[in-house]
Amino acid sequence: MAPSTRTYVAKPTDRERNWVLVDANGLTLGRAATQIADMLRGKRKPEYTPHIDTGDFVIVINAEKVKTTGFKAEQKQYHHYTGYPGGMRTEDYNKRLVRKPEAIIEAAVKRMLPKNKLADHMLSKLNVYKGDKHPHEAQKPQEFKLEVREYKARKIAVS
Repeated sequence: MAPSTRTYVAKPTDRERNWVLVDANGLTLGRAATQIADMLRGKRKPEYTPHIDTGDFVIVINAEKVKTTGFKAEQKQYHHYTGYPGGMRTEDYNKRLVRKPEAIIEAAVKRMLPKNKLADHMLSKLNVYKGDKHPHEAQKPQEFKLEVREYKARKIAVS
């Protein structure tokens, strides 16, 4: 008789949620957002199950110090529709970075989560703050260093 090979499926009662602190100072926006989305989903844990929320709570500090590569800082725009005719509102990346830097990281992470009901629950575990202060000291978050790739500055040819 062949040994039984059964796939482990996490139950909502089996999950262990930790609090993780991420410092966004000098991180590239998209690369940081993918790693934060993986932590929210629980993909870094061996008991990951796609239809169960096994992820951790994530605290991101220094949201205003996040970087982008290339010309995204000058060219990227955020669109919002008010629901009225002619109600398309557009805001540049640099203006939003000054006005509400938390929204930049939240939007990037939201777009990297699955498009279903579970994503709203995962996104509620994300806490983004401007500056290095946060109100979650009682949860004793563990500091997590994200993987960082260094980029060389592009030389722009002037002709």
